[in-house]
Amino acid sequence: MDHRPAPSRWLAYRQEVPYRDVPVGVEACPLQPPGRETRAGDPPITRIPQMVESLAEALDPWMDRPFALFGHSVGALAMFELARRLRRQGRRSPDWLFVSGCPAPDQPYRRPVVSHLPPREFWQAMHDHFDMGPVVLENEDLQAMLYPPLRAEYELVETYKYEEEAPLAIPLSVFGGTRDLETTSDELQAWSRQTVRRFRCRILEGNHMFVKTQREALLRDLSLDLSLLP
Repeated sequence: MDHRPAPSRWLAYRQEVPYRDVPVGVEACPLQPPGRETRAGDPPITRIPQMVESLAEALDPWMDRPFALFGHSVGALAMFELARRLRRQGRRSPDWLFVSGCPAPDQPYRRPVVSHLPPREFWQAMHDHFDMGPVVLENEDLQAMLYPPLRAEYELVETYKYEEEAPLAIPLSVFGGTRDLETTSDELQAWSRQTVRRFRCRILEGNHMFVKTQREALLRDLSLDLSLLP
């Protein structure tokens, strides 16, 4: 049993983004999507509505205190839709929504469609279009392990259908990488249309995985934003 004082706020995020070192008074709550790491035996989810349903169930026991949401890449879409779902249901909304490495949800999908490809063609597309590094592209065992969940993640994005709703009434911060091929500056700035509150867009050095290589800088920005809350 954990006898530490209950934090005043918690931050939910996708588990593959290691942000355990959050500010004092904030508890990090990692979420592991099906098909990844400790849930590798579970079938991956391939539709955003089902992902949001899974997230809502996982977070339900924690909804009695203030919280923020963080999502990277497809996780950004999932957390955005989770925030909208909570609003539709009249439930507590997050104090802040953080998204990174993802175009705004109302932007057309401009990347090659790859989720239907068999493994060999899929990994060739990763090499040609998605800045995939040699660590994966030169390791067939790693490819075999990553193909099902990664293919499912691209299917999540490729099949996502944005539906117009009123902007969120919560602060929204978006992060991008200077060399991230998955986003453009305009696509990141377009997130500003999804909130009527404070909006910030910050660009950090790195490719799509700047969330790992620029972990300390991103944590500082998260801490700065959360410190503005009452």
